[in-house]
Amino acid sequence: MFRKLFSALIAMAVIISISGCGKGKTSLTLAGSTAFQPFAEKLAEKYMTTNPNVTITVQGGGSAVGIQSANSGAAQIGMADLVTLPEDAKALTATVVAKDGVAIVVNPANKIINLTTDQIRDIFNGKITNWKEVGGENAPITVVSREAGSGTRSSFEQIVTNITLKKDALIQDSNGTIRETVANDANSIGYLSHGLLNEKIKALKVDGQDCTVESIVSGNYKLVRPIFLLVKGNLEGEIKNFIDYILSEEGQNTIKKDGLLPAK
Repeated sequence: MFRKLFSALIAMAVIISISGCGKGKTSLTLAGSTAFQPFAEKLAEKYMTTNPNVTITVQGGGSAVGIQSANSGAAQIGMADLVTLPEDAKALTATVVAKDGVAIVVNPANKIINLTTDQIRDIFNGKITNWKEVGGENAPITVVSREAGSGTRSSFEQIVTNITLKKDALIQDSNGTIRETVANDANSIGYLSHGLLNEKIKALKVDGQDCTVESIVSGNYKLVRPIFLLVKGNLEGEIKNFIDYILSEEGQNTIKKDGLLPAK
């Protein structure tokens, strides 16, 4: 009888010990910008390596979702890549953690290397519909754009100005799907985060300026927007610790290494 009671007490102690291991664990959720999402995932992974008591989940959805999630509490941190924040973000605490160029991209088979801002506007508005009108092949232009609520789209439209997107534009829900669509269509044109450029697509010069880190930093390349992290209330606790890490030398070097620009 004593042995059974002793065994039961030992088993209960083990269960209590195991369940107690989870105490003190902090969970953070980030949601929003699909342009910043892969960078946030890498930063979160590095942070969790040295902070095993923290679990960070990173979700996309676009900048509008980031703002809504931070306001509603669905996410502790919203991510938004916008030239200027809208009214519904004004009550949130905003921290710029990076800067990003918006690249105008075409298929590598396209011989066009430069477009003016006016030409870009006319293409996306549907005024220019054939590549031969801007010095390219005699082929119809396939316009590829992000969905309404996308920070990348809002930034593109704010900087280029006077965009009324043509009705037959192909709408994609992330920077990644923009990249794949352009990579698979020789006559397409789209726009995406400079940090997501790769060999599958070609970034055009805009008004004679390359979409490179050097050109963006110098101020010569004009299609640039900040990346905001948005928090309801003051920065404190693990939220502050994580944002401080992103702004640290290590965090900013990670951002720079992977294709974005540091906040300062």
